[in-house]
Amino acid sequence: MQYLHTMIRVSDIDATLTFFCEGLGLEEIRRTDYERGRFTLIFLAAPVDTDRAKSEQAPLLELTYNWDESGYEGGRNFGHLAYRVKDIYAICTHLQTLGITINRPPRDGHMAFVRSPDGISVELLQEGDALESREPWASMPNTGEW
Repeated sequence: MQYLHTMIRVSDIDATLTFFCEGLGLEEIRRTDYERGRFTLIFLAAPVDTDRAKSEQAPLLELTYNWDESGYEGGRNFGHLAYRVKDIYAICTHLQTLGITINRPPRDGHMAFVRSPDGISVELLQEGDALESREPWASMPNTGEW
């Protein structure tokens, strides 16, 4: 068995790409519009996976944009996506500069949670050992659900 992709439905392509590409650093691998079905599929990959994603079509994050949908609420979502990051503090700081709320701050130097514009929970895990705890993260409370 080989993992291929995770699909999430999105209501705003631009906001979603800002979150995943500008915020988290994923790269768009391919995009296809399906006129007959009135939807667009966009496939993203983490930078270290782009060569494999292009040749094997995995591992990928599939964004499905249904042209006539007016938005999604939590009922059609699932647990979370998880990504390993080189510096959890740097990525959380960067996400904040984009106006993204850190729902579960990386108080432990190891794990944080954020949400996409459609409320998809994204877990960020520090690569290797946890970083030393530091402010403002160490005393930052949780915000909303994660």
